[in-house]
Amino acid sequence: MSTSTTITRLELENIKRIKAVQMEPTEAGLTIIGGNNNQGKTSVLDAIMWILGGDRYRPSEPHREGSITPPYGKITLSNGLVVERKGKNSDLKVIDPTGNKAGQQLLNEFISQFALDLPKFMNGNNKEKADVLLQVIGVGDKLYELERKEKELYGQRHTIGQIADQKRKHAAELPVFPDAPKDLVSPTELIKQQQEILARNGENQKKRDSADRIKQEYERKAEYVNLLEKQLAEEKDKLDILSSDLKIAQMAAVDLKDESTAELEKSIADIEEINRKVRTNLDKEKAENDAQEYREKYDKYTEEIKAVRKEKTNLLDGANLPLEGLSVEDGELTYKGFKWDNLSGSDQLKVGVAIVRKLNPKCGFVLMDKLEQMDINTLNEFSKWLQAENLQVIATRVSVGEECSIIIEDGYSKINDSLISHENSVNTWKAGEF
Repeated sequence: MSTSTTITRLELENIKRIKAVQMEPTEAGLTIIGGNNNQGKTSVLDAIMWILGGDRYRPSEPHREGSITPPYGKITLSNGLVVERKGKNSDLKVIDPTGNKAGQQLLNEFISQFALDLPKFMNGNNKEKADVLLQVIGVGDKLYELERKEKELYGQRHTIGQIADQKRKHAAELPVFPDAPKDLVSPTELIKQQQEILARNGENQKKRDSADRIKQEYERKAEYVNLLEKQLAEEKDKLDILSSDLKIAQMAAVDLKDESTAELEKSIADIEEINRKVRTNLDKEKAENDAQEYREKYDKYTEEIKAVRKEKTNLLDGANLPLEGLSVEDGELTYKGFKWDNLSGSDQLKVGVAIVRKLNPKCGFVLMDKLEQMDINTLNEFSKWLQAENLQVIATRVSVGEECSIIIEDGYSKINDSLISHENSVNTWKAGEF
């Protein structure tokens, strides 16, 4: 048997729309308060909230309009406590099984705020619902740290990925020149080579000029000898010397070959174009290397994000979740992989009830208003789940069908004629089980 507390009997008079309502809710499962609109169904839930939850749930006008007697409410709980509000000031009286009196503080120990006010949970945003769930399983701080780390890694990876894509795109747009050398060409080296060749060629030219001068001198001297035979003997020695010098000079110059500077001159002229191609090839290679480097960084961040997500999964897998399939993704509550706004109304209620139950296991009941969103089959499934969880739900529904445990009509409760025969319903207040 569960040690959580449920409502075993309820007696209400002159609260809001209620004139007189008595019921004994099903201990575990679904108890539906049926009836048409404006008959007092929601007033029953409001009365329970007020009686058990205290003045913060006090209706703005608790006294039924037109009633002479003050509001009265009495709730008997499964733990033996009897809770009453009565009299002109609707004073609270709590009596424990031993007959001792207690107060609101005792009730607060085992009555969950959300059990009384489920819409407060249901109407919260998805992050607030996730916060409640994390509070229940006690992993909020650790999960938020992992969420922060994941977002930080994701942002860094996103930036790295953008840079890698830019580098790859830039590399793809650059042309490639297979005929260009790997390194930039130095014009200084080529000019130096050219100057060395020109110097050698200059020396050769000097030798040629010397030979020409000797030849010219020889010819002049020969002519002068011919003309001046008188001086032949005097000049003959000079002629012999010049003849010898001529032979030596001609022999030194005969095998000389000038080196061409055409290729170097072309290289010097083309050096800027060559270097442009080399720079382009180097830029392309660097862009490709950069793209690969950033891609490797991107992959590294991806692995780190996977590790963080796995740690988150392990954290939640190891937690004592109130309902199988519940999780928290990106700070939002999910159920069976779906976010709150993608859940059916019945699944939302199931999730809400499970979490509220887990918040305070001592409280074994939950109040629910306006259960019209569930069809009969879903109601049956929901009721079976509640029974399996040993949880009591008291709910209202605009209906007078067989699913209703009691019917509220003009502020009065009556047994649903669809559940029992007319002769047994007279003076019978006990709610049928659904």
